[in-house]
Amino acid sequence: MFKGFYEVLKPGGVLGVVEHRAKADVPADDKSGYVGQAQVIALAKAAGFELAGSSEVNANPRDTKDYPGGVWTLPPSNNHPEADNARYQAIGESDRMTLRFVKGKAAK
Repeated sequence: MFKGFYEVLKPGGVLGVVEHRAKADVPADDKSGYVGQAQVIALAKAAGFELAGSSEVNANPRDTKDYPGGVWTLPPSNNHPEADNARYQAIGESDRMTLRFVKGKAAK
């Protein structure tokens, strides 16, 4: 996908990525819904993007990232037994990375 994003953006174009952040790198077949931040950055750089910034605006340190149903256990999906609702509502939405990438400017 990153290669496709790179191809459609003009030089200097910006790509924003907001994704459920894993504790570390995860295997490609991981079913948790979380992704390693270093993995996302590496994929974007391999496609030609430069990391231009990041923000913790979507961070949630209460998210332990170890739920049997993956990220979908948390709101807003709430894929959990009703009896556990208060627990997961107290955690809130997932911990997410917010990254800004830029396509390199064309040579003059």
